[in-house]
Amino acid sequence: MKAIVVTDQAAGTAGMTLVERPKPAPAGNDVLVEVFASGFTPDELTWPSSWTDRLGRDRTPSVPGHELAGVVAALGYGTAGLSVGQRVFGLTDWTRDGTLAEYAAVEARNLAPLPGDVDFTVGASLPISGLTAWQGLFQHGRLQAGQSVLVHGAAGGVGSVVTQLAREAGAYVIGTGRTAHRRTALDFGAQEFVDLEKDTLEDIGGVDLVFDVFDVFGGDIGRRSAGLVRAGGTLVTIAGPPEARPADGLAIDFVVESDRAQLGEIVQRLRDGRLRTIIGTVSALDDAVAAFNPTERVSPTERVSPTERVRGKTIIRVRP
Repeated sequence: MKAIVVTDQAAGTAGMTLVERPKPAPAGNDVLVEVFASGFTPDELTWPSSWTDRLGRDRTPSVPGHELAGVVAALGYGTAGLSVGQRVFGLTDWTRDGTLAEYAAVEARNLAPLPGDVDFTVGASLPISGLTAWQGLFQHGRLQAGQSVLVHGAAGGVGSVVTQLAREAGAYVIGTGRTAHRRTALDFGAQEFVDLEKDTLEDIGGVDLVFDVFDVFGGDIGRRSAGLVRAGGTLVTIAGPPEARPADGLAIDFVVESDRAQLGEIVQRLRDGRLRTIIGTVSALDDAVAAFNPTERVSPTERVSPTERVRGKTIIRVRP
């Protein structure tokens, strides 16, 4: 099969190559998925799990990518709950070869059925942003109707889903970002917007929940945000342990996990028109290396995360 592999952590996406590899065999409780579309997060090449297995052993050359949508091609021994030929989508393990390939072996529990009216490209854009938003808001943030939420990066791939889910749950949503992000954040449902280049963050008063998606605005914003959390509230982040904690609340950092029931809730909202994702570049597998290494670069002095350089999730269409 065709697959993209990386061998050099220091090289980042520039170290990617398209190669021929043996098709993986599904282990017990696995399924072999014929991948139709794959999502990729550039930051994953900085994670230790991209280079080692669960026991810390080197596993290069490794196949990156953790989001996929495709069709079940084979079942491993003892696998239940899915069937050959079924459309699926989900989030693969961090410490196994990923989804930038024509086939991927995935634990069945990490996958959910993909309804026939949802395109594979859209399905591959859902797992990380959808599950991160769901778990941060409802599992870790314990969001309730009537509460207020401050969403950093509300116009981004994850932040826009956080904004939509929080608004649907009955929360009052305040988004943050740069001047150019205001319209997008409001379009996705934010009721207020704080321009971090012009406005004063503290003017919003207290909130029940702060959701810091990638800490793209620096440690100072994180420290100031902690001071906005009301008594009993929560600061949630996926950017690692926060530098500052609320005086009378919780600070939680978490790693997103796949969950079949949550994936089902998320895709149903998309089908109902209650949820949208931001899809940026869509490329074929043969063109993926070039898609991940655009020739036009943002100035290194401009403070943006890699995920903001191209608006929306980059999706690789593995099958036509």
